[in-house]
Amino acid sequence: MTTIVAVDIGGTHMRAASYSQDDIKPIKYQRIRTLASEPGGFERLIDVIEAVLPQGEPVAGIGIGSPGPLDPHTGYLLAPPNNPQFHNFPLGEKLSKHFGAQTFLDNDANLAGLAEYRYGAGKEHSNVLYLTISTGVGGGVILADKLLQGHHGLAAELGHIIVDPNGPLCPCGFAGHLEAYSSGPAIAKYVLGELESGTKSVLKRDVNLSAKEIAEAAGQGDELAIKAYQRAGEYLGIGVATMLHSFDPSIVIFGGGVSQVGSLLFDSFHVSLKKRVFHPRYLEDLVITTAQLGDDAGLLGARALAEMKLGL
Repeated sequence: MTTIVAVDIGGTHMRAASYSQDDIKPIKYQRIRTLASEPGGFERLIDVIEAVLPQGEPVAGIGIGSPGPLDPHTGYLLAPPNNPQFHNFPLGEKLSKHFGAQTFLDNDANLAGLAEYRYGAGKEHSNVLYLTISTGVGGGVILADKLLQGHHGLAAELGHIIVDPNGPLCPCGFAGHLEAYSSGPAIAKYVLGELESGTKSVLKRDVNLSAKEIAEAAGQGDELAIKAYQRAGEYLGIGVATMLHSFDPSIVIFGGGVSQVGSLLFDSFHVSLKKRVFHPRYLEDLVITTAQLGDDAGLLGARALAEMKLGL
């Protein structure tokens, strides 16, 4: 039996699972806290992988998803946010040496897109655009059945396309990125700014205000909350129009918590997108849908990466 181990390194938890080639349900699964501020991160990663290894069965490969930036060609973690002990860290090399198995690494958003392409909403498509809208905006692109990685392994940083060069600062420090308009924190930041300017709302000025609370207020008819999501949807349409011009996918898949608000975000998105594609051909037969795999996408994407690299 061919066994693949998949690993998802998150800011809060590390997860690992082992899979047989013919089943997307894991043989074994383990989750532990990442504890990024405490030393010993690599040792904890070893422990969580060892917990899912099948007894007596060789491991064909290990696939790993992590926040970027990283280099999938060399297996280096470059500067994952909130995890300084993994900065400039040769993770692929160290894991391959420890476990005696080939190890493959990529950005977690890329791998969520790969998972949806292989097992989820995009499995009938060869050209897939995946966007996750949550704390940030990330993405993955499949072109002609191949994961787009780029020369440096840094392709498909879709949250950092510029939708307004004079816009607000993105958390990365540059102005006008899509993430600065359409992510959950960006929606909350906009509402807080409007409240400080005196705009009336049922919402209160609270630094911990969340996009979920704003969506609930919008559901009650609050005009500021509705406007905040309409604004996010409009800029999302601007960004996705650029992505359609760049990649010409047959399907666009949205994941992440903010995407779950439905028409509150997507009514203005569709209007904005239609206004900004330079030819209607881009929208012909284009499927726009939501992700199917939920929290499983990270692990399944890591598994799919390993299988793809091994030719399985």
